[in-house]
Amino acid sequence: MVDSAVDPLDLYAKVEDLLGVKEAAPDLYAHYLLFLSSVDFETLLDVGCGSGDFLRQIHGALKIPRVKGIDLSPMMVSKTLEQGYDAECINLCDVKGQYDVLTAVFDMLNYLDKEQLKHFFACVREHLNDDGLFLCDINTLYGFENVAVGAYIVDDEERFLTIDSDFENCEYSAEFTLFEKEGITFNKSQETIRQYYHTVGDIVMVSGLELVQSDDVNLYGFDEADKAFLVLKKG
Repeated sequence: MVDSAVDPLDLYAKVEDLLGVKEAAPDLYAHYLLFLSSVDFETLLDVGCGSGDFLRQIHGALKIPRVKGIDLSPMMVSKTLEQGYDAECINLCDVKGQYDVLTAVFDMLNYLDKEQLKHFFACVREHLNDDGLFLCDINTLYGFENVAVGAYIVDDEERFLTIDSDFENCEYSAEFTLFEKEGITFNKSQETIRQYYHTVGDIVMVSGLELVQSDDVNLYGFDEADKAFLVLKKG
C-alpha cells in the first residue's frame, strides 16, 4: 500500500460516482430547469461545474446560446470539456465578462465559510448583468444532521472508499479515505472535506441580492427537506 497526497477537490472528483450524487441530481436539476424555463436569458455560467452533467442537461433542454462552466478541480474541468462544453479551471473572481444567469449547483455554497461567502458574492454581483439571476441550493440543518452525518463504505473492485463524517457547531467534516488498485498494490489517499451550514437568511443578507424564490427540496425521501433551492436577483 502506498500513501499519496491528493487535492481534496480532485479526491472528490475521483469518487463522485460512488456517492449517489448522479442518482439524486436529476430531481435537483428539475428545480433549476423549471425556473429557468420561465425566464428569458441568453448566457449562463455554472460555478463549480463538476463533471458538466448540469450544463449538459440544462443546455440540452433550453438550448441556451452561450454556456460555460468553471471549477477549481482540473479533473472536473477536464470531464466537462470531454462533454463538449466550454470550461475553465479558474476562480469566479478572475472570470472575464458578465452573464444573465449564474448557477451554483449541489450545495456548492456550503463549501464556503462566512468570510469566503462575502468574497464569493462580491464576485457574483460583479459578473451578473443588471437584473441577472443567481440560482443555488444549500443544505438544510436537517440535511446535515440527519442525512449527511455518519459512516459510509463502498467499493467497485478497483476502488474502496470510506467516509467518516460529523457535524458540530454548524461545521460538517467528512474524512475521505480512498484505496485505488494499481497492479497488486493499493494507493491510499486521504483528505478531509468541510462544509458549513448557512440559513436562507444568511445567504440573502451576505449576497446583497434580492430573494426571488425559495423552495424546499427533498432528495432522499426523509421526513423533512434536506436542501433549499434559492433564486436571487441583482437589482
